[in-house]
Formats: sequence, structure tokens, C-alpha cells
Amino acid sequence: MTAALALTALLPASTASALSAGSAGSAGSAAAADGGSGYAFAAGARTVTGAKGTTDAVPLEPGTTYRSTLPEKGKIYFRLELAADTTAYVPVTAVPPSDATVSASDGIEVSVEDDNGTACDYSSARFGAGLSPLPVTALGHRDAGKALCQDAGTYYVVVERVVSGSQTTSPGSWDLEIAPVTEPALAGAGADATNAPGAWDSASPEPLTGTARRRTAGAGFSTARTLDQGVWQTDITPGQTLYYAVPVDWGQRLHATVDLGSTSGDAHGYVGAALNLSLYNPVRGYVDDVSLGYDGTQKSSSLTVLPPVTYANRYAVPGAENSVRFAGAYYLVVHLTGQTADTFGPGPYGVTLRVRVDGTPNSGPTYAGSPVPKGVFDVSADRGSLGAAVGGDGTAMRALAVGGIGTGTALLLVLGVWTLTARRAQIRANAQKPTA
Repeated sequence: MTAALALTALLPASTASALSAGSAGSAGSAAAADGGSGYAFAAGARTVTGAKGTTDAVPLEPGTTYRSTLPEKGKIYFRLELAADTTAYVPVTAVPPSDATVSASDGIEVSVEDDNGTACDYSSARFGAGLSPLPVTALGHRDAGKALCQDAGTYYVVVERVVSGSQTTSPGSWDLEIAPVTEPALAGAGADATNAPGAWDSASPEPLTGTARRRTAGAGFSTARTLDQGVWQTDITPGQTLYYAVPVDWGQRLHATVDLGSTSGDAHGYVGAALNLSLYNPVRGYVDDVSLGYDGTQKSSSLTVLPPVTYANRYAVPGAENSVRFAGAYYLVVHLTGQTADTFGPGPYGVTLRVRVDGTPNSGPTYAGSPVPKGVFDVSADRGSLGAAVGGDGTAMRALAVGGIGTGTALLLVLGVWTLTARRAQIRANAQKPTA
């Protein structure tokens, strides 16, 4: 057992979890990546087999992450048991082999159906003009309170591969990651329960400037590295996908700009949709994306201006505004198409992310129960647990999370705080002992 593992085995769970996440991120995500795809699946994900029909569909438990396989043809089914007032979100990430050939319209479709075959909702995700076999994520969900799918009971998650029929598309199955989440009803009928969102400032903010800080990325949703507001830089190679997570609280809004740096080579040409920046919400639902064409000179583009995060956004017209309906970790996913290497070389290429989080946090809605997994929509609770782990306001642990200091330094830091806390407790105990 390494020193890091030995220490985390002795620490409180919240501290050990934070250390494990930090050490995994600082070491990169290569150890968790699978089968040449480059995607980091969640550690400990449960393997399940999708059924060919509803009769044999295996159940999915909210809060558990699953791995499965999507065949080249045909639908696969999974089962959900839901209460009448529970909203369910089922994100499915399809991961083709990194050497697969795909067309722009290839991808996946995900839907949730009731026991009468009525589709509550469906969505699709395609590889797009970059023609690169990147991980694609589609979200199926059952929204309690809507006209369809109101009853408690059995629901089915249906996943299907969408293939254009192009002769160049590679055959074979794709790996899947499935991470169901449930959201409880509100505790009472308030203004947020039924009203559409109000007016908000849609003017584009000025992109952040200043000295960029280096921040390596994760290789999947579960290993996404945290970014706060600021200017961040990293490197990316053709075919690579980077994952970052930005905490956005109730009442706050996120804006991001991506820059692709110029190449140092002498090559000339043009790659359409060379770099893609996508934004996903805390349940991995698609929010927005932008793509950059590349001719070897620096390029820049920004995501759509979004409203502040509020429960009422779910009543907006479907789209980016509708998707920013809860607080939590919003994922910035950056992909550089493999075609870039053919024209401009293997890289690496410099990427800059300018991340702005505006607005004053508020308490958000009052739920009648807890979402599953617990805390998925509660940024302040996550920060509080980190603060409690180090016995203060969390400054030291947040420095670890954002600054990416080494694991050895982190262990010394936590050991020091742990020892100091124990000594203070002993001093208080001694002070309370009766004197002779």
C-alpha cells in the first residue's frame, strides 16, 4: 500500500475522498481510460448488459454509474422504477474506439418510455462536422408534472445507435457510461414551481484577461478537473477530449470562451470544426457548444450567453436556457479533431479557457426530499464539506483542488491540519479536567 493510500484509509471519508480525487487528477486520467478510447470511465462503475426488449431489462439505480455496450444495430433497454413526483435524468455517453471512422450524422439516441410505450422524452447526440470519434452524450429524462408520463411505476431507458449508412463508418460496438440521477418535487408551491423565468441581461460579457494558469484536464465526466473563474491554459493533441467542471450556484451564471493557439509549424491548410467546446449541466445534459475552423493561426469563440441558474428555467422554451435549471458542476468539454494532425502535425496545441461566473449565490428552491446522488445540485454543500475536512473555511483544500499541487504536498498539508486539530482538542480536554 502506498503512503497516499495508507493515509486516506485513516482519514475521515470527506477528506479521503477529496485527496483521492486530487491525486487522480494530478496524475492524469490515463489509468482510468479504457480500451484505446481515451475516455476515463467512472472508477467502480457497475457493468450491465442492455436487454433486446423490455421484458428482460435490468434495473438502473439512481446515483450508481454503469458501464455497458451498445451494439452496431438494434435498441437496448434498461428499467427504472419511479415515484409519481420524481423527475429522472439518464445521461448516456457513447464511446467509440479512438481509431473508428464516423460520419457527421452518426451518434446515439436516448429516450425514456412508460410501460405503455409512450415516449416521455428523447434526445440525440451526433459526432458532427469534425468527423472525429469523440465521446458523445445524450440525455433521456422523465419530467414529473408534465402532461406525459405522470404515473408512478416502471419506465424504460431506450438507447439506440444512429448510423448514417455511410460505407466509411466503422462497424462494431461502442462502450457506454450511464449515470442516472433523480430530482425530488419541491416542498411547496412557490413562484418557482410553475412560472416561466423572468427577464435577464443577455448582453455578452467581456472575456476575462490576465495571466493564465495551467490546469490539466480529466478524461471523462467522473475525472473532470475543477475550474473556478479565471483564465486557464492546457495542451491538447488531435483526437483528445478534455473534461473540466465549473461549480455554478443558484443565482449564478457561467460564460466561457475558448482560444486555440497558433501552430509553430510551416504547414498551410484549413480544418473545418477543428476544435469543439461543449457545455453540459450537472446531470450531463447538453447546454450549448461552439466549433472553431483552424488555418494554423489563433482562433477564438464563445458559448451562448446564459441566464442565471434557477429552477424556473425548466419552463423556458427547450434549449440552452431550459438546461440551466439547477446548481452544481457544469462541464466544459474540449475536443480537437484527429484531422488536425493530418494538416498541421501531431501537436500538442495550446488551448486557453476564459471562465466567468457572475451573480450572487442564493439558497435556491426547497426540495421535499434529497436528489440522488445527494448533493448533485448543491454547490455550497460541496464546498462546506471540503471546509469541514480541513477544519476551517476550506481555503487550503480549495487551493489543492484548483491549483493542482502535488499529492505529497497535499498529504503533508492534511497531516499538519489533522495533527493541529487533534492537539487543540487535547488542550481543550485538559483545560476541562478538574484540578486537585
